[in-house]
Amino acid sequence: MDKVQNAVDATELLFEAERSSAFITGSEAVMEAIKRANVDMAIAYPITPQSESMHLIGDLYKQGYLKDYYRGENEFAVMAAVHGAALGGGRVFTATSGPGTLRAMEMFPVWAGSRQPIVSAFMCRGVSLPPSIQPENIEMSMLLDTGMLMFHAENAQDFFDMLLKAYVIAEKPEVHLPVGVFVDGFFVTHTRDTVLLPPDDLKLTSYDPNNSPVPVFDMETPPIRITRDPLLNKSNFISYAANASWHQEVLAAAERARKHIHRYLGGLLEVENPDAKIFIAASGTAVSQGREALKEMLAEGLDVGLIKIKSIRPFPAEELAEVTANAELIVVPEFNAGGWLAREIKASLNENRRVVAGPRVFGGMTIPKELIIDEVRKALRSQSGGQ
Repeated sequence: MDKVQNAVDATELLFEAERSSAFITGSEAVMEAIKRANVDMAIAYPITPQSESMHLIGDLYKQGYLKDYYRGENEFAVMAAVHGAALGGGRVFTATSGPGTLRAMEMFPVWAGSRQPIVSAFMCRGVSLPPSIQPENIEMSMLLDTGMLMFHAENAQDFFDMLLKAYVIAEKPEVHLPVGVFVDGFFVTHTRDTVLLPPDDLKLTSYDPNNSPVPVFDMETPPIRITRDPLLNKSNFISYAANASWHQEVLAAAERARKHIHRYLGGLLEVENPDAKIFIAASGTAVSQGREALKEMLAEGLDVGLIKIKSIRPFPAEELAEVTANAELIVVPEFNAGGWLAREIKASLNENRRVVAGPRVFGGMTIPKELIIDEVRKALRSQSGGQ
C-alpha cells in the first residue's frame, strides 16, 4: 500500500515548509530525501560505504514510499536497469561507491546520451591498489565528461537538500540530464549531524514523462523505434554528424541547467570574505576543513576567504574568475591523489600560477587545518622570494 503523503510544489517543499531538526547520519539523510522525492523505483547493489543508504531505502519500500525496489546482480546491472526504468517514464534512484562506480562506468554516458533525469548518489571511496574503503573522491574525476550534472555535498544537510533538488533540476524539460550527488564516504555517510527536514507527509509532485524531450518507451513507442541505430549502417559522415550534434545538445542542456542551479542551490558556489587576497577553494568535505583553517588565519590577521564549489558540472568558471579577480593566492585542498579540482580551477582562470594544488590527502586520511594553513604560508613565502 502506498504511503499517504501530500504532493506539493517544489518551492513549498524545499523553501516554504517548516523544518524540524534531526540528528542523523548522511546515509539516513539519503533515506529522508528519497522519502520525500516521490520516487517510483530504486535498485540497489551493496558496496561500502553506500550499502546502508540503499538498505534504508529498502525499508522505505516496505513502508509504502516506493512502488518497486530490488537488488541487482552487480553495479553494471543496476545502472542498466535504472536506465530501463527511466526510459519507461519512472522517477528512479540508485547509489554506488568507488569500485562500483568504475564497474558501472559505461552506463553513465548512456544515461546522459538518452537524456534521462536519473538521480544517483555517489559515496566516494578509494579505488586503487592496495584496496581501500576509506574516503577519497578520485572517482569524481573519472565522471567529469560523462554528460551528467555533478553536485558535491559538504555535509549531511547538503546531501539531503541536493538529492531532492537534483530531481527538480534534472526533470526540467530543457535540462533532462542525470544528476550525480557526491559526498566523501564515511566522513558524511557514517557520522551524525543536525539536519533540518521538512515534514515527511509532504512529497514532490510526480514526474511527468510527457515533458521529456525524448519519447518514453511504451506500447505505442516500442524500443525498436528508438534503439535501432540506422546511423551505423550508413556512411561515416552521417554517423559523425549525428553523434557530434547530439553530444553538443547534451553539453548545451547542462549549460541550460545553470539558471535552475542558481534558483534551487543558491548558486554554483558560495563565498566567504569575497574581497580577500587569499582564498581557500574547495568542494565536499574539504570545505569543512577549510572553514577551520579560515577561522585561525583570520584570527591571525591574514586576509583570507573561502570558496565552496557546489556544482562541478556545470563548472562555475565565470563565477570563479569574478570572485578571484583580485586574489593573489588560491589554495585548493582535496581528498584525492590527482588534484582534479585544482586542474579544473587552473583551466578556468587566467594567471593560474596563483593556484596551489594542495594539500591533497587520500587513502582515508583527514586534512587537519594545520595542513591547509601550512600550505598557505609556504605559498606566501614562495611568492615573497622565500623571505
